[in-house]
Parts: sequence; C-alpha cells; structure tokens
Amino acid sequence: MGMKISVCGKGGSGKSTLVSLLASEAQAMGLRVVVIDSDESNSGLFRMLGFARPPVPLMELLGGKKGLKQRMGRPDVLEETRIYVENIPPQHIAHRDGLALLSVGKILQALEGCACPMGVLSREFVNKLKLRENEIAIVDMEAGVEHFGRGIDTGIDTVLAVVEPSLESIILAEKIKGLAAGRNSFWAVLNKVDSEALAARLTAEMEKRGVDVIAAIPTDPEVFEAGLEGHIVGRGKASAEAKKALDFLLSKQRGIGGDLCA
Repeated sequence: MGMKISVCGKGGSGKSTLVSLLASEAQAMGLRVVVIDSDESNSGLFRMLGFARPPVPLMELLGGKKGLKQRMGRPDVLEETRIYVENIPPQHIAHRDGLALLSVGKILQALEGCACPMGVLSREFVNKLKLRENEIAIVDMEAGVEHFGRGIDTGIDTVLAVVEPSLESIILAEKIKGLAAGRNSFWAVLNKVDSEALAARLTAEMEKRGVDVIAAIPTDPEVFEAGLEGHIVGRGKASAEAKKALDFLLSKQRGIGGDLCA
C-alpha cells in the first residue's frame, strides 16, 4: 500500500524545502512520488522539484474557481470515486524521473475571495487519490492550520510539522499535533538548525510539549543556493536529514503492514 504525507507549519518555516527534499530521497529509493501542491499562495515549488513550468491546476478541470464554487453544494465536486495517478489528464500533471507534480490551484489576482473552494477540492482529491504499491504522496499544505478546519488532512496517513527556531513555530507545531490527534500519526522535523546545541534545545522544547522530533535539517548552503537560483536542491547535509526522516516514516509504515520499500 502507499502512504500519504502532509507537510505543514508556519509561513517561511521551510515546508516546500522539506517537500522537495523528501521527494528527492523517495525517488532515490526507487519509489514513485506524487507531490501535491496544496499551498495556494506559494508559486515556486515546481522549480524546487526540477520542473520548467507548473502543471495546469486541477481547479481548471472544474471550470476554475467560479465553476468550483458552483459545485460546492453537491455531495462531491469530483465525479470520480477513485483517482489514480495514471488517469489524471496530462496537462494537469508533470512528470520527471518517477516524480509527478500536481497543483490544486493558486491565488492569481486581487479580490479573488476566500480560498475555501480550493480547500474543498484539496480535501476531496487527497481522499479519493488511490496509490499503487511503492507509491508515495507528499502534500505541501498552506501555512498555518486552516487546512485542518477544511478537513484536508482526513485523507492523510502522516502529518509532518516543520519547526524553525522560533517560539511561534514551536507553539504552532504543538497546536497542529492537537488538531491531528486521533486522525493521523504526527511527527516534527526541525529546520534551519545551525548547531547541535540548537537542535538539542529545540528537541527538548518539543518533547516538553509532547511532540517527537524525527530529524533536524541543518542550515545548508545547497538549500540557500537552490532557493536563490530557483532550481532543484542538491544532495547535501539537508538531504541526509531528510532521508533520516523518510527512513523513519517508511519503517513505521512497514510496521503497520505497508509494502513500501519492503
């Protein structure tokens, strides 16, 4: 069976960076990777994953935001009961070396109104997406916790909170754990950690709040350069910690009876 992971946290904490690192490591393991861009405000994830352009948002399948709003009164906005990656129209999915990228939708202009329709589509798509053996889905969530209110995480197996060195980020991760309780397994990944002492301090603080840390992404020049130049993140110190996090999640999945990398 496959596994669905959502990556969340405060704005600027490095969610998209962790998504791209996890995707790269999963590719290296021979897994088929599906990245779902569910952050309506961040437009640069496709570059971090090595794509020249993003796919056409899934929202356009339904006539854009206007068409999606008209469908929101129905029991389902998507007619399909099950969605497989291979059945998604080619203009709405980008492929590269075993990696697939989809985008739910983006805010493109002022006065568009709330992003609730995109949240509804995200929730339904993630729930209906069926993964094949050795297939993994990684969802880049919007910043904050609003997606929990929309129920997007109901179709997720594991929630990862990205925690940077700030009290705001720590408190948000604690809140996210409370919101995910009973529905998803939950873990934290530290980011922007420039020393072992800082990693230890943050880990201790998270443990006091009942949050388990499974990896600490260091401050890595490779990540900074990729963000500045707008290209795929190279394999450096950050990648090693991302692999540590992914290995942990896969071991947990195997313990449940999953087939990933068995």
